[in-house]
Amino acid sequence: MANIKAHITGTVWKIEVAVGDEIAEDDVVMILESMKMEMPVESTYGGRITEILVSEGQSVAEGQVVARLDEV
Repeated sequence: MANIKAHITGTVWKIEVAVGDEIAEDDVVMILESMKMEMPVESTYGGRITEILVSEGQSVAEGQVVARLDEV
């Protein structure tokens, strides 16, 4: 199981995946808003999303785990 982490402190603007989705390395998982800029959170692994730990509008900290996936 791999963790996907926020790379900046911000607010979850949009979640681009759902539990069960198959994603590839570098796919956008969600978009964070920080200082009026939209920053994509990309997966560093390919696999299937098993858990989304945040919701749209929620504040996240840099390094916080926002989703989990089973690697392929």
